[in-house]
Amino acid sequence: MSREEDERAAALVELRRRLDDGLAHRRLTKTQLAARTGLGRTTLQAAFQPGGPVPSAATVAALAGKLGLPVEELLELRRAAAGEAGRVRAGQEAPGRPIGQWDPHDLEVHPAATVSATAGSGSRPQRALPGYVCRAHDQVLAAAVREASEGRSRMLVLVGSSSTGKTRACWEAVQPLAAEGWRLWHPHDPSRAAAALADLDRVAPRTVVWLNEAQHYLGSPRTGERIAAAVHTLLTHPDRRPVLVLGTLWPEYADSYTVLPRPGEPDPHSRVRELLAGHTVTVPDAFGQEALRAATALAQGGDRFITDALTRAHAHGRLTQELAGAPELLRRYEHGTPAARALLEVAMDARRLGVGLRLPQSFLIDAATDYFTDHDYDQLTEDWAEAAFAHLARPVHGTQAPLRRSTTRPARRPPGAPAGAATPVPVTGPGFRLADYLEQHGRGGRHRLCPPASFWHAAHAHLTHPDDLNNLATAANGRHRLQWAHHLRHKAADAGHPDVLFKLALMKEEAGDREGAETLYRRAADAGFPEGLAELAQSREVAGDLEGAETVAWQAAEAGYAKALTDLARLRHELGDREGGEILARQAAEAGHTKALTDLAHLRQLAGDPEGAESLYRQAAGTGDPGALADLAQFRRETGDLDGAENLYRQAADACGPGALADLARVRHGAGDWEGAYLLALQAVDDGCLDALDTLARIRETAGDQEGAEILAQEAAEVGYPSVLFDLARIREEAGDRESAEALFQQAADAGRLDALDTLARIRETAGDQEGAETLARRAAGAGRFGALFDLVRIREEAGDREGAERLARQAFEAGRSSALLNLARIRETAGDRESAETLYQQAADAGDPGALAGLARMREMTGDLAGAESLYRQAVGAGYLPALDILARIREAAGDPAGAEALNRQAADAGRPPHDIKKRWPYGLDPDGTPTPPWP
Repeated sequence: MSREEDERAAALVELRRRLDDGLAHRRLTKTQLAARTGLGRTTLQAAFQPGGPVPSAATVAALAGKLGLPVEELLELRRAAAGEAGRVRAGQEAPGRPIGQWDPHDLEVHPAATVSATAGSGSRPQRALPGYVCRAHDQVLAAAVREASEGRSRMLVLVGSSSTGKTRACWEAVQPLAAEGWRLWHPHDPSRAAAALADLDRVAPRTVVWLNEAQHYLGSPRTGERIAAAVHTLLTHPDRRPVLVLGTLWPEYADSYTVLPRPGEPDPHSRVRELLAGHTVTVPDAFGQEALRAATALAQGGDRFITDALTRAHAHGRLTQELAGAPELLRRYEHGTPAARALLEVAMDARRLGVGLRLPQSFLIDAATDYFTDHDYDQLTEDWAEAAFAHLARPVHGTQAPLRRSTTRPARRPPGAPAGAATPVPVTGPGFRLADYLEQHGRGGRHRLCPPASFWHAAHAHLTHPDDLNNLATAANGRHRLQWAHHLRHKAADAGHPDVLFKLALMKEEAGDREGAETLYRRAADAGFPEGLAELAQSREVAGDLEGAETVAWQAAEAGYAKALTDLARLRHELGDREGGEILARQAAEAGHTKALTDLAHLRQLAGDPEGAESLYRQAAGTGDPGALADLAQFRRETGDLDGAENLYRQAADACGPGALADLARVRHGAGDWEGAYLLALQAVDDGCLDALDTLARIRETAGDQEGAEILAQEAAEVGYPSVLFDLARIREEAGDRESAEALFQQAADAGRLDALDTLARIRETAGDQEGAETLARRAAGAGRFGALFDLVRIREEAGDREGAERLARQAFEAGRSSALLNLARIRETAGDRESAETLYQQAADAGDPGALAGLARMREMTGDLAGAESLYRQAVGAGYLPALDILARIREAAGDPAGAEALNRQAADAGRPPHDIKKRWPYGLDPDGTPTPPWP
């Protein structure tokens, strides 16, 4: 036995010794411990068994937490026993700190009281929190926390408007984890996205990852997808369990990330959409009657904050907004001095168009010029800005200020840690942050307005962060302010924004300026976007400069993008130079892109060259891509060589883990060899591939052993795979065993598969249990899944139960799904019941849905009432339904009013929805005031 093996064996013995001592100290049996941890009996027994496999990190963390043992020490022993290098480098601490060391206000919980010092000399001033009232979303949060405590990684994102209590709910939810010694990490410095990208791979088990205002992490098409992928890896990697990822989002962000793009359109948020699927819960704007009664009880018990807020919220129920001072913030804006209003409107416009949280004072002052009327501008004194900032810095009700001073935290990283991407030159002078509630108000109230010229000029003069400049360039371009888009884009490039440099390089290349394109490609690579060099390599290849293409591809590989060689290899192969492609693929594999040879093997396979494909698969396996053996096994299986495929699957299992055994088990099962499949899947599970539990359960079910299948599915759910229960339930449902299927769907829902609630509701409805179906649908809606309610609306409507359909649609509407009444109206309209449809459209419009106004307008238009339709379309625009601008322009054009149509098209451009023929109308763009821009170079 080697020294390394001795050390690993010693670490495993020490780990088990500590677990045994902890069990004895607590005077527990293993059966009692299994019940407390939620671990399966087999999993727990294996953790204590001498000579058994190394337990997973999730198992060790769960056992340590319930036995009162030091979690980090035991996890370090487990890593040593498994021969893992560990994600936290020597001399570094995992991100975050114990939950108990955090002040909730540092995690962006809105303060609800003035600052009062705590007892103790030198203690940090603490701000009191009002009492807390639990609502439906808190139950979903509590379930996620409970599962995390039991060793399963979980993620939940609370979706709701500003100041509805999302962040406070997350803070209250994690308190049980504080008692268990969990850490909390809030990625923040040097920016939220940069911090997350830098350290997500170092997050240790038993950590809460705090993604408050998750748009700052997931919103960028460039970094958001990478962060989503890293979070997905964190949640699914068995050795990093358990972690809990909590986030918050405003509804408009959640909608933009989760909507599917139209065919042919780019999909900038595909990974974010997958990450959020099934992991969001809606937080309503207002308290229901039950929650208001609970708040009243707290007030009667002496909570002065809630007592004060209830005096204003008892009628409308928006208690959290009152606690956060939201109405007073709005009053301070609407009734402020002209100078205060101008500064707030600049800040609102900057935030809605993509500028970061910290707004430079110099930018705010300079941009405000054109926000004044001529009269107000003439009345300004020399100290107008100083007085306005002082006024806006005063807090409301002792809580938030409309525009408060903001300081940049210095980035602090461990000695020797990589610095990451270059940090932009910081803006000199003070910066300010707009109150969240006013930011959201500005997004809704100013969405149709294009900022005036002073805004764009000040942005170009004072903003320096490349992301801010790029976002504003995109906003200007979307509003057809082409001249400002051009200048801001070039300043973003000068500031080193890699995406802008890359796009400008593409534009240069399309214009035939190869030299200028190459300069920009290289600058993009220097700014951290070596993909530009890959593009340059391919352009040289197509132009016939093979030597130059290889040189540039190698430069990209040396800059950390070895895939450039792979791309070049594929291009050579497609151009017929197979030998050259193979040489480059081998070089790419040697440079670190081990998938290069595998990719080329796929091409050979598609080209009908099985011998060449197999040769490349084997070369790939020999150069560090063990997954190539599994690909080759799949290739052999498809060609009918089952014995050869099995041999290769086993080689792949030896090289890259038991997942290949699970694949082989599925192959055997599909071929009817249940016994062989069962033995392989069992071996895969024993070797740590918990995915194979699904295969085992299916085999037991196929063999008629329903009890055994359920036991396996439950064990899979216990270790974080509730989909096994869900899949087994579907098998039972398809076989006609509805009673058993319903029980399994319920277990899957309890284990975290919330979509099982939708299926349960449908089963209950089909069985005639309408009350039970509604209860389940409401439970799903409380977790942010409204599909079940919508399905019940449709089913009731088709069955002729119109009263029931309307009642359910109203429930969905009241639970936060504003489109529920609108959808029912469309169903009635399609069915030809125009009178009922119009009534529902009107009810939805009265409830604040601007799309309903457009529905009413369309019905008026179809009956020939063009004047009534136009009036309703204008109301829809005023309420925020911008597609109506295009319809109004068409109506004006048809009515012979080209000037009116043009004015509407300009309004559409101002709102970022320019007409399809805008380039023909205004080839040089529009000035900020909406007049056509004259020709410019």
